[in-house]
Amino acid sequence: MNLSHAQELRDEIVSYLNNGLLPFWISRTVDTQYGGFLTHFDEFGNDSGEDEKSLIAQSRSVFTYSSAHRAGYGGGKLAEMARHGVDFMLNKMWDAEYGGFYWMMNRKGEVVIDEKIVYGHSFAIYSLSEYTLATGDPRGREYAEKVFDLLQKYAVDTHFGGYWEMFHRNWDLKGAGSAGGDRKTLDAHMHLMEAFTTLYECTGEQVHRRKLLEAIELLTKKIMHPKYGTGIPQFWADWTVAPQIKFDIVWGWDRFSEDGQKASAEDNTSYGHNSEFAWLLMHALDILKLPYDLYEQQIQKSFSHSVDNGIDWEFGGVFVEGSHAGEVYDREKEFWQQAEMLIGMLDAYRYLKDEKYWNAYVNVHRFVFDKMINHKLGEWWPLMTRQGEPIWRHMSHSWKINYHDVRAMIQSVVRLDKLLKS
Repeated sequence: MNLSHAQELRDEIVSYLNNGLLPFWISRTVDTQYGGFLTHFDEFGNDSGEDEKSLIAQSRSVFTYSSAHRAGYGGGKLAEMARHGVDFMLNKMWDAEYGGFYWMMNRKGEVVIDEKIVYGHSFAIYSLSEYTLATGDPRGREYAEKVFDLLQKYAVDTHFGGYWEMFHRNWDLKGAGSAGGDRKTLDAHMHLMEAFTTLYECTGEQVHRRKLLEAIELLTKKIMHPKYGTGIPQFWADWTVAPQIKFDIVWGWDRFSEDGQKASAEDNTSYGHNSEFAWLLMHALDILKLPYDLYEQQIQKSFSHSVDNGIDWEFGGVFVEGSHAGEVYDREKEFWQQAEMLIGMLDAYRYLKDEKYWNAYVNVHRFVFDKMINHKLGEWWPLMTRQGEPIWRHMSHSWKINYHDVRAMIQSVVRLDKLLKS
């Protein structure tokens, strides 16, 4: 690593955050009429008109503005935006009768889908804990703890471990198949680890620490591939591998065949998820004050698989996914994998000291800044060809919001600063 080059990359990020990415959101997302945030913008940055406010987009936005404020950006404006979002979540999205947050509202704040989805509640815990850490407002911690308690009451599988994920409004488990009631996912459990990390950072409560440690053990012993250390997307109740299918109302709708099942449904892993999992695990260990070496083999396997198989050394960036053994299936470039690879590669280089991780970071950094950022507006293109031409052109919707890219920029600066001082 060349120190002057690292400083240049750091300065490029800070300039972009202050002059491009954060201004995109500050200038257009606050809904002054109905509360909460507008989250759907077309390729020109205009409100594209979708009549929805989802738990995932509202909570991720609260996290983004809270974390950016805590990191020192925005001059106070982002704290005001976060508070605005929390007001909407607590006043409109909270189910006062059964507890928990509704999955989908319309713009006015009326319930459209009243189901309780654990994936969304993981982000409620994450965002509300971060909000209290950033602003001191105790409401964030209060409701984060309420959601945590609801998950322990209704969602824990006391027989096989882990969490059921798909519930009706009253917390009755949904049915099998595409309803999702008979499956468990890497996605939800990884984000629960992420959420419990920030919850424990916020509260210091031993029960939150214990559940975080339990989530880490489950992920490393059941969910990550025993040989390759890579993420397996979906499981049956007993943690045997399930073919990856599309769920009715949640993620993954854009990358499945018409029958709702993924190609190579029992042998696929995401390079972005593997990098994200490893750096989130390292962050959890930081908050727990435990050494990385406890999980050195897992961390090394996750990071090295992403680099050795996922990095495109010819055109730049990281591929979407491939097999656990290493074959690449999808060579397109999606926004969130690039974001998670940036943080992951810096953590990998910081811990494992292998120059290949620094080279991978520089590769993805340049692809993002030279290809993936729509510099006219400041946001990222959602999906590109291998060569870096936009395929999808919208700037934002419920699943393509500010969470991945803003976090990647902020956390890359944190890690570059550590490397520059070491």
